[in-house]
Amino acid sequence: MKHIAPIAVLSSQLALPAQANELRETALDWFQPLPSTIPALRDNPITPEKIELGKALFFDPRLSASGVFSCYSCHNLTTGGDDNLEVSIGHGWQKGPRNAPTVLNSVLNGSQFWDGRAEDLREQAKGPIQAGVEMANTPENVVATLSSMPQYSIWFQEAFDGEEDPVTFENMAKAIEAFEATLLTPAPFDAFLNGVDDALSDDAQAGLALFVDKGCASCHSGVNLGGDGYYPFGLIEKPGADVLPPDDKGRFAVTDTVDDEYVFRASPLRNVSVTAPYFHSGVVWDLSVAVEIMAESQLGEPLTEQETAQIVAFLDSLTGDVPPVTLPVLPAETSTTPRPSAEIIQ
Repeated sequence: MKHIAPIAVLSSQLALPAQANELRETALDWFQPLPSTIPALRDNPITPEKIELGKALFFDPRLSASGVFSCYSCHNLTTGGDDNLEVSIGHGWQKGPRNAPTVLNSVLNGSQFWDGRAEDLREQAKGPIQAGVEMANTPENVVATLSSMPQYSIWFQEAFDGEEDPVTFENMAKAIEAFEATLLTPAPFDAFLNGVDDALSDDAQAGLALFVDKGCASCHSGVNLGGDGYYPFGLIEKPGADVLPPDDKGRFAVTDTVDDEYVFRASPLRNVSVTAPYFHSGVVWDLSVAVEIMAESQLGEPLTEQETAQIVAFLDSLTGDVPPVTLPVLPAETSTTPRPSAEIIQ
């Protein structure tokens, strides 16, 4: 018997990597680990100068008409890349219509916003700056503001070397896009996909298996576990009006196609454990509840308490390490800098 016990233990230990390898092979059919380098951007080569300029612009509230709100206001890098509010607060303390998605790993999305109306982060950066309920500014006023500060002129010239007039609204958006492209958060799930068997707990591995077997991965797949396809919210059973407000018809507002009523982009799930509240309406604060709503409304299959807990354990493994970001010292205003305005124009 003294010889049998060690063999039995050894067999058990060997079974664990085998199970992890099998699960990993299945997972790699649906998901990809984060890239090890910053993804290339369309018509926007990334340089250190452009990243530093984009970082300054990301944190600068003077891109807003009031001088109060910046990109960072709704995409706080210390709280998961969003603002942890049901809906964001903007110009004149107005409430926006939808929950703010995280900026972390957003460069990996196939499109931006809940309805996919922006093709990439460059187009996305332009939207909130001009939206009346967000930053309420105009391209002309943004350019006048940036041009009034000599340091910004120098930074734009360095970032867009060779351009005769580099301080433009388009270049502002390109710089912000370049900075946001650096906000990748490698997580334990990436380590598991890359071959580290014990990167996920037993519960997280069980949750991953359920996530695939139940059909969650049909919509939440790829490198960002979502962020690409568009799907009806309430495919099997529509959730209540508080979760799915009847006056927000999602992608229909972009395409004006009846089939796109209440259709939304599949939310990317990286860092989902730290980006409550959930859904475009932002009314669900508990991740377990959000998982149960999705199982019933999209899959038509209620989960047991244990299944919910295991899926949440898997989702926890998507919480990654935020890259260190040093706060920029922003250029000072001059006598020609446009003055802030809190006027709400309807």
